[in-house]
Amino acid sequence: MDGTLNTEDMTFYFYDLETSSGSPRGGRIMQFAGQRTNENLEPVGEPDNILIKLADDILPEPDAILVHGITPQQTLSDGITEAEFLAYFHEKIAIPDTVFLGFNNIRFDDEFMRYANYRSFYDPYEWHWKDGRGRWDLLDAFRMMRALRPDGMKWPLLDGKPTVKLELLAKENGVTHENAHDALSDVLALIELAQLFLKHQPKLFTYLLNVRDKRAVARLVEADEAFVYTSGKYASEFEKTSVVKSLFRHPRREAAVVYDLRFDPTSWLDKDAKTLAKHWAVKYGDDIERLPVKTIQYNRCPAVAPLSVLDAGSKVRIKYSDDFEKHSKVLADNPGFLEKLKDALDIIEHEQQARLPLGADVDNQLYDGFWNDADRAEMLHIRMSDPADFSDMQKTIKNKRLRELMPLYKARNYAQKLSPEEHEAWDAYRRKALFDGGEKSKLARVMTRLAEIAKTRQLSSNDEYLLSELQLYIESIIPETDA
Repeated sequence: MDGTLNTEDMTFYFYDLETSSGSPRGGRIMQFAGQRTNENLEPVGEPDNILIKLADDILPEPDAILVHGITPQQTLSDGITEAEFLAYFHEKIAIPDTVFLGFNNIRFDDEFMRYANYRSFYDPYEWHWKDGRGRWDLLDAFRMMRALRPDGMKWPLLDGKPTVKLELLAKENGVTHENAHDALSDVLALIELAQLFLKHQPKLFTYLLNVRDKRAVARLVEADEAFVYTSGKYASEFEKTSVVKSLFRHPRREAAVVYDLRFDPTSWLDKDAKTLAKHWAVKYGDDIERLPVKTIQYNRCPAVAPLSVLDAGSKVRIKYSDDFEKHSKVLADNPGFLEKLKDALDIIEHEQQARLPLGADVDNQLYDGFWNDADRAEMLHIRMSDPADFSDMQKTIKNKRLRELMPLYKARNYAQKLSPEEHEAWDAYRRKALFDGGEKSKLARVMTRLAEIAKTRQLSSNDEYLLSELQLYIESIIPETDA
């Protein structure tokens, strides 16, 4: 176990989002909700529950609206702008020594927050690491609890398979969860479930909280010993948990490539790098055997633990056997296989790079490079300035991404300050964003999906209302064409 947890000044902040789509690149936050707790998971202060106005260049996905039930019109009547939200977030929520918690937040909510910060001229990362802040994802933590130390909670099944779906966990354990997929309801339910976790399995809870740090993860993963790893990529029949061995550190990331020792590596040893890459890059639903390797990223709070955590019960639940050790020896005796895997990784990443969209607009350039101190100074200058002065200011801003973000930020958050010429430029931008691509344009895809849902799904009266409101909203924001 990795050190002693220092909770003297630490608070937890549980949060959840409802969004306009499943993509953090093209989607937007529609609802943000959160609740601060002390180190004992007891709520501190009042919860936050904030609607964020959708800008009129964003088309929500119909499926997303049906899930959370928030209409764009609600965000406009009851919400605040993204810029106002981010100012509040940094002043009142992202205070020092805050650990942000969620349920699948590492892969979903945190990404939306990074893009929102980026668009509003805040560093996309500092809110979850600087000044004693941190983050933790409870999804894999609950999966590991179910696999290793399930006593104290009731565990649901979905279609006969183990699941830790939030609403089902809440129902099974008598936790109040009146409105699944309402962000605040999800947050309050998650806090109650976390309290049960801490109460019944405090050692595992505290251990996983400690080991979430990327340095602690790296120490365990790179110790050249097999370890327990829980991940959504692993099968439900094994409680999403296996024993893995690190093969090598990723050459370009803070990560490692690990092998699932449940599988005998013998049949893979003679495959060439190109074949290994093909089987490594298998997608869900593909009719091809998956290579049992995976990249574990240190900064994503993976649920990992030493082999010593396995007791008799957990070995039965994850179906551990002596074959795991035999498979580890096969890997150790075949270093050439590891070299071919490195070549396979290069092939996969080269192909992924080639598939990236060319000419992506500045909204999607979050990962084009980190901000330096000079960039941060310009970002602060922009945030502190009157958007009415942006036209002249742009000439003095050196960073190209920041210059290109400024007119978008102004139009989305301060439309009342646009000049007639800027209004015209914004409408031209929206026409391009919504209409470009013809039958594959954003507008065409949303309208096609609306028609598909109406034809193929049995809709409730509330569903029909939500889709009707969405269609009215879309019609209200479509810019006039030149035709």
